[in-house]
Amino acid sequence: MFALDAETKAAEGPEHHRDELRLWLRLLTCTTMIEGEVRRRLRERFDVTLPRFDLMAQLDRAPQGLTLSNISKRMMVSNGNVTGLVDRLVETGHLERRAAPRDGRARLISLTPLGRAEFRAMAAEHETWIAEMFSGLGPGDVADLLRLLAKTKRSAAAAS
Repeated sequence: MFALDAETKAAEGPEHHRDELRLWLRLLTCTTMIEGEVRRRLRERFDVTLPRFDLMAQLDRAPQGLTLSNISKRMMVSNGNVTGLVDRLVETGHLERRAAPRDGRARLISLTPLGRAEFRAMAAEHETWIAEMFSGLGPGDVADLLRLLAKTKRSAAAAS
């Protein structure tokens, strides 16, 4: 016997499950599957974790650097979580800390040339992996999903 994902369990249950619940479970299942595969590939190919990759992605988009608070907001995690990641990546030479120009107490975190080069290599492969995982969808399917997920995001935002 194999473990069933939440979506499959809900589909096998009584008919009282609403379509919205099934939709939520399907989105969650897809996200979990894709994220798990990305985590595995990052670990096997680059010996890096997904949080480290995400942190480096945020910094790649901000070459001037970001404060810990800004990184935390962008990644939707606590400053404490980011601090440990930053410390480890500074130790390996991938990130640097420097004083913020307008506030000497604040520190800006940025990618070093080594960090930027390694991140860009990872990002290129990551993009290929994602394209591979969505290869069963045609261009129209992708466009439809993007439109519907944008609508879903607006709906969820309005409900909160």
